[in-house]
Amino acid sequence: MKRRTGWFKSSHSAENPACVEVRFVPDTTDVRDSKNPTGPTLSFPRGAWTQFLGRRAR
Repeated sequence: MKRRTGWFKSSHSAENPACVEVRFVPDTTDVRDSKNPTGPTLSFPRGAWTQFLGRRAR
């Protein structure tokens, strides 16, 4: 049985191993390397993550 951890990859990543995983926890958004799930995690305040997603590439 697969354990639920809250981590997920974008549906656009398909089976690409070179991507990040994200999870939403109270007040923060955590990001990690999908190839190294026991490695370091970056945590962003929810507002900072929302602002990051809202930026357009120039």
